[in-house]
Amino acid sequence: MALINPHINFNGNAEEAFLFYKSVFGGEFAKIMRFKDISSPEFPVAENEAEKIMHIALPIGQNILMANDVPESMGRVNENENRSKIAISAASREEADKLFSGLSAGGQIEVPITDSPWGSYFGMFRDKYGIEWMVDFDPKYNGKV
Repeated sequence: MALINPHINFNGNAEEAFLFYKSVFGGEFAKIMRFKDISSPEFPVAENEAEKIMHIALPIGQNILMANDVPESMGRVNENENRSKIAISAASREEADKLFSGLSAGGQIEVPITDSPWGSYFGMFRDKYGIEWMVDFDPKYNGKV
């Protein structure tokens, strides 16, 4: 079966955000590439963009969370206009609590994590980097949606 791997665009703070995500999820980065790594005469990279993240990948279970910094020449990402959320299906209430608490630190909680009317343990928030997340544990699915 195919996997869905979310990809996030950042305004120059992808590395900071991913170090934070790594502190919550654990694991190691599968890949980190900076814009200077792809610089060539055909594709010159401005000095102020050289250390920014061209690609970063953090495996989480069987999925990979990926991101990059958007070069200034392409304009800024509107962090308040994300129209999608990253949904996490936890394997237990304890894991849901840990992920919700860790990822929402410094962010804005939209729906506190609690038992929902539809039978799952659910919460929703925007993290301190403006990324929107949903955390869910449904014992019927045991972490699999």
